[in-house]
Amino acid sequence: MAKGILYTLESGMSGFSKGQKRIASYIMENYDKAAFMTASKLGQLSGVSESTVVRFAYELGYAGYPALQRTLQEMIRSRLTSTQRIQVADSMMSGHDVLSSVMRSDFDRLRMVADKADRREFDLVVDELVRARYIYILGVRSSSFVAGDLNFYMHLLLDNVTLVQSNEAGAIFEQLFRIGPGDVMLAISFPRYSKITINTAKFAKNRGATILGITDNELSPLGQMSSAAVLAPSEMISFVDSMVAPMSMVNALLVALGFRLGKDVSNIFSELEDIWETYGVFGKADDE
Repeated sequence: MAKGILYTLESGMSGFSKGQKRIASYIMENYDKAAFMTASKLGQLSGVSESTVVRFAYELGYAGYPALQRTLQEMIRSRLTSTQRIQVADSMMSGHDVLSSVMRSDFDRLRMVADKADRREFDLVVDELVRARYIYILGVRSSSFVAGDLNFYMHLLLDNVTLVQSNEAGAIFEQLFRIGPGDVMLAISFPRYSKITINTAKFAKNRGATILGITDNELSPLGQMSSAAVLAPSEMISFVDSMVAPMSMVNALLVALGFRLGKDVSNIFSELEDIWETYGVFGKADDE
């Protein structure tokens, strides 16, 4: 629905009431601002009551005004510059307890993933990882540490995993020179969708590899080119990209992959425990 909200408003204009037309017109002309307004503020600027705004959201098929608001936010998130996103986030938290605001924002996104995650897509991603000839993991900028965490644990589970290093654009393609049919690229991309990630995924797809995505919505550049994708919203909180929901999704993927591999995982960690014990990798409480 995020892609078609403006079309829905424009095409339905003739059937709207006078007050609804005011709301629709304001949103179409100022959707970048309306996306972060309360229903009361939107009503005030549209010349209607707050209750009219709320009823209008329901009549458009949303579960309430917050759902309409989230749709507008998803639509514009990738279009905002970092400075604009910081200004929006800071204005939303102005006058509020920062600790509570940040935690509540992360809780909301985790709840959204838990409620709305497509289990079939999730299982498809796990299936592709299990049967892949070789797996390449890619994430740049703020997604790089998500990719690194995923790579760390997948290396413990599998011996056919490579983390694509992204220090130099040309070096990426050299690392992927042998990628082809039967291989999987697991790419991670969130607003403002890095061109390095998208172009690298295109290259891998053109070579015959299967593209799997970890992104914020199915209409993102990576979502549209992926054979299967798991979705988790990211959010800029002031100058910080919050990756709490994507990291939780990565954790779920790793656990599901471990279950699919069955007893092999137990054997791997049993051997690792012996190595850790023999070479004193971890200290004990009484050593401190």
